[in-house]
Amino acid sequence: MHDEARTANLLGATALALSDLFLSSVTAAAPTSPSAAAALVVLDRTPGLSVTELGRRVGLSQPAAARMVEGLERQGMVRRERTWGRWVAVRPTETGTQAARGLLTARTESLKEVVDHLEESERADLDRLLAKLLDGLHRAPGDADRLCRLCDRSACVNRGQICPVGQAERDSASSKCNDR
Repeated sequence: MHDEARTANLLGATALALSDLFLSSVTAAAPTSPSAAAALVVLDRTPGLSVTELGRRVGLSQPAAARMVEGLERQGMVRRERTWGRWVAVRPTETGTQAARGLLTARTESLKEVVDHLEESERADLDRLLAKLLDGLHRAPGDADRLCRLCDRSACVNRGQICPVGQAERDSASSKCNDR
């Protein structure tokens, strides 16, 4: 009989070690907080978000997101632009865009070192299992933004593959529409 508690414990230890590893590489690549690093990556993909929406996507309250944007603005990584009405769009500067891309490169390189310890067949098995876990972690429309806030989305769809979180998001939106 399989010991689920041991597997859960190993997963927890691995998740924490990986989090420490890639967050340290990310914050070394751009001297910001993990939330600000995630914000730069999100803005590189979707520039022009409001402070509130940016905060939602990186898991911050509106006041915390506003403080984070102010800090990034002081560092010259983002700028705010008035659009229509009271709407203010947050856009990365060239420095912010370069930082976001450097963050993703640093993150990817540190994580590749970990999976390089596995054989090719083990990496394929891990890919399949991680996709299944991510599908299970997606619970509601909008979760993809939070789950993938520090993802290199192009790596996930390389060679025609389907992002498991993106697919879960589409499936969730589709089932919500069918419930009406």
